[in-house]
Amino acid sequence: MSKVRILREFVAARWWRPLRTRAAVERRQARLLRRQLRFLRRRSPYFRDLLETHAFDELPLMDKSVMMNRFDEINTVGVRRDEALALAIANERSRDFAADLGANSVGLSSGTSGHRGLFIVSPRERDAWVGTVLARTLPRGKLTGHRIALFLRADNSLYESVGSRAVSFSYFDVHTDMAENIRRLDDFQPTILVAPPSVLRLIARAAEAGTLGVLPQKVYTVAEVLEVADEGRIASALGQERVHQLYQCTEGFLAHTCEQGVIHLNEDSVLFEREPLDDERFTPIITDLRRRAQPIVRYRLGDVLRPRATPCPCGSALTAIERIEGREGDTLLFRGRDGRTVPVFADVMTRALLYAEGFDEYRVVQTHASLLEIALDVLDDRTTDSVRHEVQSLADRLGCERPEIVFTAYERDGSVKLRRVVRTWRGTADEEL
Repeated sequence: MSKVRILREFVAARWWRPLRTRAAVERRQARLLRRQLRFLRRRSPYFRDLLETHAFDELPLMDKSVMMNRFDEINTVGVRRDEALALAIANERSRDFAADLGANSVGLSSGTSGHRGLFIVSPRERDAWVGTVLARTLPRGKLTGHRIALFLRADNSLYESVGSRAVSFSYFDVHTDMAENIRRLDDFQPTILVAPPSVLRLIARAAEAGTLGVLPQKVYTVAEVLEVADEGRIASALGQERVHQLYQCTEGFLAHTCEQGVIHLNEDSVLFEREPLDDERFTPIITDLRRRAQPIVRYRLGDVLRPRATPCPCGSALTAIERIEGREGDTLLFRGRDGRTVPVFADVMTRALLYAEGFDEYRVVQTHASLLEIALDVLDDRTTDSVRHEVQSLADRLGCERPEIVFTAYERDGSVKLRRVVRTWRGTADEEL
């Protein structure tokens, strides 16, 4: 770990790159893109061949299957997929994540799509990540003495490198007993808490029950969609004015919450193309302008993002996002009364269920064209009637047939990312959008 590189990146992200105009953002992106393409022509066999016959905006889109199938040709550090995958799987099984592949960090990500992904990060990229994350998470004012608690499904030297004299770090494995994790958290007394929303809900319950005496200065969510109802409860229980978000995935550090509580895309290092989903939402196609060990170029994420309609009062020219709503593939498909297929985005369903009463945990799964399986932690008649009423009212408002609903008992699985709304039914070509 290079402390000089981390400090340089911290200063640049915190103070040197304010990017107050869109013109400044676009100039920086164009400069970094030219540099990145020159590098790829020299070092990546996969992109070298493509760039001989394609302009940048003509390059075929990448996704997780392309990345895994062409991993050896895409990466620029000579790492073989099978070797990296074997190490990452061994680390996962042993729950000991200290081993790296040479100087490079490797890891697995299931993502919200459920498909296994493999990432590799060089030491230089690791240092840049550390400096950028610290610049965008540490509170304004005091920069030293912070204790960061990270609840993750897998540790990695990428995260361990956060530790320094100025900032201490503690990793909490979400696969282990949460009661023990909460006892450790109380002893650690973090000033910054980072965890998936499903874990923060458990921590919030402990605070409400009086078994957790820590109130961090800032709370960040990662890995899962932050639902409106969860945000309010977590903020109240942990004494926060707002809950911040870090949009971080295998493909990179993509967005952060500013001091005003607004999510901004990290366009100072990532180029975002937009594939419209409707008049409001889009799925991003990203190009990481600085990542080189494992280049991410025109990578279609499949997440659903909704831009903010008004500028952020913080003054940043980085695109402001109203909501990260989940996965495009989990958009429910209802049957319209006129025969058409009506998309019901995950955020629309979760907001409808805000009005239902009697339960705390839930999951909605579309298993057929007209069938929803809804898991609840409370299954009495009052609760199921309330949920059924809100789902039927939503269908009526959208001009759709009312789906059949089957209720099941909610079971928490901390080993996978929580997805509140899921579509496992894929239908036929005529039934799909």
